[in-house]
This record gives sequence, structure tokens and C-alpha cells, in this order.
Amino acid sequence: MPITKGFQALVDEAMEEIKTYPVESVKARLNDPAVQLVDIRDLRELEREGTVPGAFHAPRGMLEFWVDPASPYFKPVFGDEGKEFILFCGAGWRSALATKTLQDMGMRNVAHIDGGYAEWLKLGAPTETLEARKANKA
Repeated sequence: MPITKGFQALVDEAMEEIKTYPVESVKARLNDPAVQLVDIRDLRELEREGTVPGAFHAPRGMLEFWVDPASPYFKPVFGDEGKEFILFCGAGWRSALATKTLQDMGMRNVAHIDGGYAEWLKLGAPTETLEARKANKA
């Protein structure tokens, strides 16, 4: 069965309907208590490349379940309607699709980072290793 709509078309369509922030805009809001960054990358990516300080890790495969209060997997961090949830992935494709999906679920306080973590790194924005994060929580 041939693919009739490829990933790029899906990403392009999502980008027309979601809020997208450049890295510099998000970097300036890192300490804003009204913002919660959400890293949707696979755990292996975080282990290999690190993450953004303060980002909540919600793997893409569990995101819809963690966001929905009716789900047995609901994570209370997503219940704060006073926060804006800014998603990111490696290049901005998965986070664009995830942001669109969360909007389709009814969330309006959701956006994503243009270019994802790759752009974050390219522009020298702050990062932390998972080891450093665990040490800071100890």
C-alpha cells in the first residue's frame, strides 16, 4: 500500500496550526514559572545528548496518555492550566506533530521549539546531562 501523505506533509500541515517559538525566545523564558518545557525525545537521546535544564521528560509514545486526566497514566504536571507547555524533540518534527495532537485533544496552552534540540545546541543554549540532573536532585 503506497503512502499517500508523507511525514513532511504532516509536519507542514501541523506547522500551519500550531504555535512555534524560536530558540532565543524560549531561552529567554527558561526561568519563567509559567512555562514548562517538555522533552519528548526517546530516553536514549537524552542519555546521549543531554537535555534542557528544567525540562520534563515525556516520551512521545506516552504523551497523550500522560496529558489526559482520564488516563491511568496521567502525570499531574500536565494538569496546570496556568502553564504553557513548550515541546521539543531532536529536529522539531515530532514536537510539531505532538503539539498538533495535544491541540486536537483540546489543549490551547501548548507550543513547540523551531528546530528542536539540534537548534538549541547550535545556538549554544544551556543544557545539562542526565547525570547532572540526578546529582542536583540528590
